[in-house]
Amino acid sequence: MPAPALRVPEELSARVPAEQRGPGLDRDGVRLLVSRGTEVSHHVFGELPGLLRAGDLLVVNTSPTLAAAVDGRVGHARVVVHFSTRGDDGRWAVELREPDGRGTTRARADVTGTTRARADVMEGRGCGGPAGTRVRLPGGARLVLEEPLSGRGERLWWARVSRAEVPALLREHGRPIRYSYTERDQPLSVYQTVFALPPGDGTGSAEMPSAARPFTARLVAELVSRGVQFAPVTLHTGVASAESHEPPYPERFAVPEASARLINAVRAGEGRVVAVGTTAVRAVESAAGSDGVVRARAGWTDLVVAPERGVRVVEGLLTGLHEPEASHLLMLEAVAGRAAIDRGYEAAVRGRYLWHEFGDVHLLLP
Repeated sequence: MPAPALRVPEELSARVPAEQRGPGLDRDGVRLLVSRGTEVSHHVFGELPGLLRAGDLLVVNTSPTLAAAVDGRVGHARVVVHFSTRGDDGRWAVELREPDGRGTTRARADVTGTTRARADVMEGRGCGGPAGTRVRLPGGARLVLEEPLSGRGERLWWARVSRAEVPALLREHGRPIRYSYTERDQPLSVYQTVFALPPGDGTGSAEMPSAARPFTARLVAELVSRGVQFAPVTLHTGVASAESHEPPYPERFAVPEASARLINAVRAGEGRVVAVGTTAVRAVESAAGSDGVVRARAGWTDLVVAPERGVRVVEGLLTGLHEPEASHLLMLEAVAGRAAIDRGYEAAVRGRYLWHEFGDVHLLLP
């Protein structure tokens, strides 16, 4: 991860999307930091076609963003349910949070009245339980917590929803998950990327695959006209750990046969495989064998890409700017090396780049 001394000033959080910062701006108006090893250059995202070359391949995530936050009540207490991931048995992994009075949420405090529960909140793990907790949701729906998602902690729980189908509940009563650094609520359309394809079963990502947000239809057309190719994959992202930056939980993914063939063909030629976002890295690397060959796969992945494991397929990465404590930075280090990440992040802070899902982006090239 970047050097511990690095601090990102609070004012560098992107509070609104680029297209709301001034007249004439579009999504592709964000800034683009380019790292080639430890060499850094500064651009705007609209210059991306000139930074790639014919034969390069962009791997993009087609998962749509869900309106995954729903208000509810536990007894008389108000809560916000963040719907994370749909399980194979019809249950959903959820996180219960409490309103913070500013339109956003914080980890729930003192749920069970025990010292352990309070300590969990202090350490950022949150505490959703205990098992059997019942949440009243809009439209008469009911949610019951059954068991923690894993032994890692009690932030995420498997839960059953009765009297409503979750996709319909989210469409009617949900809103996008919003964090405290943003200025105001935004419509769901602001959180959809140009690559999003709604699946038939109503699933999607709890949080936007945000590295692809700066792409516009015009920019995609220009990239295609210059010989850059696209390989769609799907990875439905769960709810991030806003407080403790824990590694991702297992997520549902799919790499289609056509995309696998295209990735292998580009790797065999002169092109570079550049993942758009850490979600695309996780999907592609989950479908790659130890021989580096990508094969069509679909299911769940618990892969955590870190320097110890390295990458087998991805040569470049387009990603947002992550907090210095974020677990995603281990993936960036696996792709580009520690020195490149340290140098890039130092340059981003000095250059006053903007962080988070509405912020600027970072292109890591060989």
